[in-house]
Amino acid sequence: MAEFTLDLNDDQKQVRDWLHGFAADVIRPAASEWDEREETPWPVIQEAAKVGIYSLDFYAQQFFDPTGLGIPMAMEELFWGDAGIALSIVGTGLAAVGVLANGTEEQIGTWIPQMYGDANDVKVAAFCSSEPDAGSDVASMRTRAVYDEAKDEWVLNGTKTWATNGGIANVHVVVAVVDSELGSKGHASFIVPPDTPGLSQGQKFKKHGIRASHTAEVVLEDVRVPGHCLLGGKEKLDQRLARARERAQSGGERVKNAAMATFEASRPAVGAMAVGTARAAYEVALDYARTRTQFGRPIIDNQGVAFQLADMRTQIDAARLLVWRASWMATTGKPFESAEGSMSKLYASETAKKVTAQAIQILGGNGFTREYPVERMHRDAAIYTIFEGTSEIQRLVIARTLSGMPIR
Repeated sequence: MAEFTLDLNDDQKQVRDWLHGFAADVIRPAASEWDEREETPWPVIQEAAKVGIYSLDFYAQQFFDPTGLGIPMAMEELFWGDAGIALSIVGTGLAAVGVLANGTEEQIGTWIPQMYGDANDVKVAAFCSSEPDAGSDVASMRTRAVYDEAKDEWVLNGTKTWATNGGIANVHVVVAVVDSELGSKGHASFIVPPDTPGLSQGQKFKKHGIRASHTAEVVLEDVRVPGHCLLGGKEKLDQRLARARERAQSGGERVKNAAMATFEASRPAVGAMAVGTARAAYEVALDYARTRTQFGRPIIDNQGVAFQLADMRTQIDAARLLVWRASWMATTGKPFESAEGSMSKLYASETAKKVTAQAIQILGGNGFTREYPVERMHRDAAIYTIFEGTSEIQRLVIARTLSGMPIR
């Protein structure tokens, strides 16, 4: 078991510096343009593919880092460059992880390469889970998958929302209800192959922030997918549903808490994204405060500004430590007895919103204009307290974990 350390090893430092260089040289110069265009930055994704960042191999290497710090380190550096473009680069990973977690070896080998394409013809994938009436409340999901035994096909109907890459993806991974009586345990995931009839893009959202990341509804109208597109296969699904029915009668709360532990393990990655955005805004504000003069001296010499910067740096470092601790715990199998995953996501998300707002204040009128990036960073930071569970949901998870109440 890897011991917890705050020191990155030589390989990790090399990867960090490589990512930082890409973020500085490729992502940042393009950030303002793609934020204004509100379009997927295909040229930047292609550049990321050419150097090996936009690939399953890269994320697999970081995911299997025995210290657990590979993924949060990568997320922080990419999102330091720009949150919208970074999310366009890493968004396919959501669907890929869904297949890796639930798919057979054949499904993994068949579909994940189609999610990424190659450097000359990049593709993206979409993970479709949230619905208009089922965001945090996953048990309220309405999208249904019905098995047509005669044709060995699944028929999907419903509407998904807030889908990153939804509608423009080459491959969609769709979560649907197969047994409504089992709540979230009655869900299954399905691959919807390219050009499948009945799948269409609904509303494309014009967002407050992360504008370079495509977010849209996905409409499913009698979408038929072959039986082999059920992730894990039907035999495995039938066995899982049977176990869930038994457990629902004699230990349902334990099952729900086990499921919640899975969500806990993924939240530090979002915390790392927030740390990257907060760090970027802090660095702009620090540089500005050192060079901007008023009344004959740099504004950092004023205690009101200096103390703000001191608080910003302290909060960013504290957020990173919470993220690293939770990531290490998840990788080494240590239980989140106090909802450490939610703690890291909550604190980092709130820190990003606060730090980016303080950065605007330090830059004054300049910070309120689009000539400086902190205005965009502040808009981007708002998403961290919303997706992957709102801050209110994180506090609920933490509070119920501490009190011993069931997490529903």
